[in-house]
Amino acid sequence: MNDTVLHDLSALDGALYAAVAATDTPALDVRLRRLSAAADRSKINLSVAVALTLVPGRCRRAGLAGAAAVALASFSSNILGKGLVRRPRPDREGARVRVDRQVPMPTSASFPSGHTASAFALATAVGTVLPPASVPLGMFACAVGYSRVHTGVHYPGDVIAGAVLGSACASLVLAMGHKVLVSGGRG
Repeated sequence: MNDTVLHDLSALDGALYAAVAATDTPALDVRLRRLSAAADRSKINLSVAVALTLVPGRCRRAGLAGAAAVALASFSSNILGKGLVRRPRPDREGARVRVDRQVPMPTSASFPSGHTASAFALATAVGTVLPPASVPLGMFACAVGYSRVHTGVHYPGDVIAGAVLGSACASLVLAMGHKVLVSGGRG
């Protein structure tokens, strides 16, 4: 990609971030702040995965796939992605993100959103194995991603990258799991 396209994408990302910050949404502020905080360290994602593993059959397989996908997405986003890209976090004060919607600003790099990557990894893995869960988990993943922009800790582009990365990690886990099931565990 040439520098002009990257500059334009960065400008769009900043403008979308500023638009979210400028939109008055008092009814959503507390709820999205709580959701963002509750998604820290994949607590919600892993809780869902563990709960599913307690039910035999397809639910157990969905929970195991979900947990593996969350682990891979978390590692890929937080260790590899943030370590390679090192994008600075947004300037919440400059964008005038309301204080009552803020969560603590992470010290890690901004790109990609690890919260979003993990939520989309869970939604994709579990939703593929257990289709009735795909819509609610997909909506949950979108809400987690949006909450990260709403609270001022990520640009929209970070969230989009996290969603793509999380979905890709889930697809890899599912493909590897299928290969193990088909081969009977033989390499």
